[in-house]
Amino acid sequence: MAVETLREFRAEARFQRVSPQKARLVLDLIKGRGVEEALTVANFTKKRIAPVIHKLLTSAIDNAKYLAGEQGLDLDVDNLYVKQALANDGPRMKRIRPAPMGRAFRYQRRLTHIILSVAEREGKASLVTKVEEPKSVKAPKAKTEASKVVTKKQASKRA
Repeated sequence: MAVETLREFRAEARFQRVSPQKARLVLDLIKGRGVEEALTVANFTKKRIAPVIHKLLTSAIDNAKYLAGEQGLDLDVDNLYVKQALANDGPRMKRIRPAPMGRAFRYQRRLTHIILSVAEREGKASLVTKVEEPKSVKAPKAKTEASKVVTKKQASKRA
């Protein structure tokens, strides 16, 4: 059984007339991104389904605001990110295309159910990540003393 988080909000767009494969191209661009960045990416993507996904993402954000107000949750909208973005198969429409010599070819128009969920990050999201410097490995004392002896011998030979 999956554990549900309290701060996950979703929106659905069902029966969209685009193939799931084409919808996944845009959804993969916004998956895991912050809400503002995802809205920008969906706004400037040149795919026919991109405005629908932009509208769906806006709806998910509005759902988050509304439900947080209803449930009394302290929600930071700037801290939201796209947790899940799915494009599932919907029903297929069977169509017929005219073919040569009075024949007919059948083809299928695919429909998509798009599910988008946004969630709040656990900690404060910062743009800067701190990277710890690796600890410097100190050479053993025996090697450093040996190197000093070698340099003294080389200096005496040169003189």
